[in-house]
Amino acid sequence: MSEPAYVVETVDLHKYYFLKGETVKALRGINLKVKYGEYLSILGPSGSGKTTLFNMIGGLDKPTKGKVFLDGRDISTLTSKQMAWVRCHKIGYIFQTFNLIPILTALDNVALPMIFAGVPKEKRIEKATRLLERVGLGDRLHHRPTELSGGQQQRVAIARALANDPAIILADEPTGNLDLNTGLKIVNLLKELNRERGVTVICATHDLKMIDVSDRIVWIRDGQIEREEARIEVELTAEDLGI
Repeated sequence: MSEPAYVVETVDLHKYYFLKGETVKALRGINLKVKYGEYLSILGPSGSGKTTLFNMIGGLDKPTKGKVFLDGRDISTLTSKQMAWVRCHKIGYIFQTFNLIPILTALDNVALPMIFAGVPKEKRIEKATRLLERVGLGDRLHHRPTELSGGQQQRVAIARALANDPAIILADEPTGNLDLNTGLKIVNLLKELNRERGVTVICATHDLKMIDVSDRIVWIRDGQIEREEARIEVELTAEDLGI
C-alpha cells in the first residue's frame, strides 16, 4: 500500500451549531490538503471558522458533514480508543490559553502526556527536561504556571505538545495572549521545530506575524476558504507585521 500524499485532508467539511432555534454554519464546505512537513497558517478574522476547523482536524469535534483524513485514514471510522491513541501519539496541541495544570510544575506538565503513552518515569523526566531546555526553560523546571510569564507558559505548552513526538502540531492562536516581542519568539520557535524535526505545523491565527514563517497561507472567511497563497506570493510591510 502506497503512502498517502497528504498528512491531513478535509473533504467538503461542514460544521453546524444549533443555538436557540437557529442554525450557525461555522464551516461551509472546506476542502484542504496539507503536505507532510508543511508549515500552514490558517488566517481569518474572529468568527471565521478557524478554531472550528482546527478542532475538526484534531478530532476534538465531529463534522456535521464531510470527512477528515489523517495519514489517508478517515478519522470518523476510528473507535474512541483509536482516536485517543491518535490524539496522544500523532497530534500535539498548543492552545491560546496554554491549558497548563496549575498545581503541576513545568516539568510535570510536559511529562504528563508521556504517562498516557506508557513511558517509564525515568525516561519521562529525562525527555521533559530535554524539551524544556530546548525551549529555553532549563532553569524553570520546577516552577508552576503562576510563577511563569505568559511567554514562558506558552513555551511549556510547546514542550508538552512535543512530548510524544507528534507528526502534527496544531496551534490555536499561539501568540494571541502574548506581547509583540514574546509572540515573535514563539513564532520563530515553532518554525525552528518545524525545520529541525520535520513536524507538520498547522496554525490557526489572525496574527500576521505567523505568515512570515509559513510555507502556505489559507485565508478563511464565513466558514469558507477565501483563497490560498504560498508565502512567497504574499507581500507584507513592517507595519503589517507590527515591527
